[in-house]
Amino acid sequence: MSSASRRASGWFVCGCALLLGVATAAESEAHLRASPEAMRWWREAKLGVFICWGPVSLKGTEIGWSRAGERRGHRTRRATSGIPVDVYDTLYKQWNPTRFDAAEWIDVVKAAGAKYIIFLTKHHDGFCLFDTELTDYKITSPLSPFRRDVTAEIAKACHKAGIKIFWYYSQPDWHHPDYRTERHARYIAYLHGQLRELCSNYGEIAGIWFDGLGGQAPDWDAPNLFKLIRSLQPHALINNRAGLPGDFYTPEQRVGRFDNRRAWESCITLGTQWAWKPGDRIKSLKQCIDTLVRCVGGDGNLALNTNPMPDGRIEPRQAERFKQIGAWLKQYGQSIYATRGGPFRPGGWGATTCKGNTVYVHILDWRRAPVVLPPIPKKVVAHSVLTGGTAVVKQTAEGIELDVPAAHRQALDTIVALELDGPAFELKPGHLPSGSLAAGKKARASNFFQKSPTYSPDKAVDDDPETRWGCDWGTKSAWLEVDLGEPKTFDRALISEPYGRVVEFAIEVKDGDEWKVAARGTTIGERKRLTFKPVTARIVRLNLLRTTEGPSIWEFQLFAPKK
Repeated sequence: MSSASRRASGWFVCGCALLLGVATAAESEAHLRASPEAMRWWREAKLGVFICWGPVSLKGTEIGWSRAGERRGHRTRRATSGIPVDVYDTLYKQWNPTRFDAAEWIDVVKAAGAKYIIFLTKHHDGFCLFDTELTDYKITSPLSPFRRDVTAEIAKACHKAGIKIFWYYSQPDWHHPDYRTERHARYIAYLHGQLRELCSNYGEIAGIWFDGLGGQAPDWDAPNLFKLIRSLQPHALINNRAGLPGDFYTPEQRVGRFDNRRAWESCITLGTQWAWKPGDRIKSLKQCIDTLVRCVGGDGNLALNTNPMPDGRIEPRQAERFKQIGAWLKQYGQSIYATRGGPFRPGGWGATTCKGNTVYVHILDWRRAPVVLPPIPKKVVAHSVLTGGTAVVKQTAEGIELDVPAAHRQALDTIVALELDGPAFELKPGHLPSGSLAAGKKARASNFFQKSPTYSPDKAVDDDPETRWGCDWGTKSAWLEVDLGEPKTFDRALISEPYGRVVEFAIEVKDGDEWKVAARGTTIGERKRLTFKPVTARIVRLNLLRTTEGPSIWEFQLFAPKK
């Protein structure tokens, strides 16, 4: 063999080794993400039912969080109020939910039009609602008057009804003696052992829904935990709460922001807490439909929580609400199931979903009529109103204007279907100019996250609802200052901080060397609107006076008085 041939052969062998190394690395990480095929059904399902239940339902207080005492691994290291530990941890000895019927629960789920459930098998309080061999702190304990494996009964009912199953499992366990101690390695073995049981003893499951309270991957030996789960349940989906990205992320108690790149699911309670509360205030049908539409329109799923009563029944009020949701989906499910969010970002008026060449415009709030959508490089060739009646649709280079006569507007949701001359989902979501006096102006702030341009102050006023000014973690107060270029008069503002981290804020204007308050407020939330007496100023400051953590401001808009 010539030297040139030997060199070529060497390069070939080296190249093969490199490719083999890449393939081996890829194979070793394959268990960290579900396949596209495994994700497909979930993407199409759109609605699931979260079920939180446990002995604490006897007290009507929140599960886990109402347990007083030590909270290892949490920033609130000890709860000084709540149910005393010796009382909370023995509730299961009194709990006898004799009216529990798994088939009735799943009938409620099916009536809601939901395609999957997320059932709580263990919360932070450590009590197990399945027949684990690794602890006696469980529903099948000889000390329990009930002694039935409800997880097994639910699995059987779901398999019979064709409902997919996720097991919710909390890695934090404030009851377990080894958790977050020098014996934590023993706790990891316990955790992995319980996941082995949940993935082995109940037939096919759709996934595991972790709840790690911000714990990192090493805290749970997450890579090996994922490998274990997928060795037993190859098609299982896993969420993002084990210190790894997982297959989808999980905004809690809020509708997620528009994101058609990474899968997400909002988990939201039907009432005001996760566990049952007597006489609780539950969401109206309008609130439920709004929440579902905005989740799906943002390209996410909704997991809507129910919390069964101490006797084992789903509260009749809640069962009726789920039935109403299902009745609506029977009529208009084509605009929800198997759709994708967009191509327009959700707004105050509502949201859009799409399938093939069809865009479904869900108009939830007519106070901004007519609805104006951003321009798109495709033509609207036909339109119809799924909810009945007629619509007027005008498409120009500036956008799409849509209106429906008042007599044809529906209180829950008016759905207008737009047929395009090509696929809708491939369109890049656009946005209309906000009309904000602050749009695109110079901005500075007291700090921004790690001085990264991605989170710089100008992102709060750039007229793009998908960018944000983000503060460093641990920030307890902050300010954002905007230079409008010249004195401007304004009497309205819109601020968006969806994480609920702002406790008190003020909008201030600079008058010489002094700052004067134009408006004050407490929590901000998603797209908070304020109206105040007209003020004229060039320099405006959003002063976040008190925050619980580093806040993120997605939008800070100022508007001139209406003419």
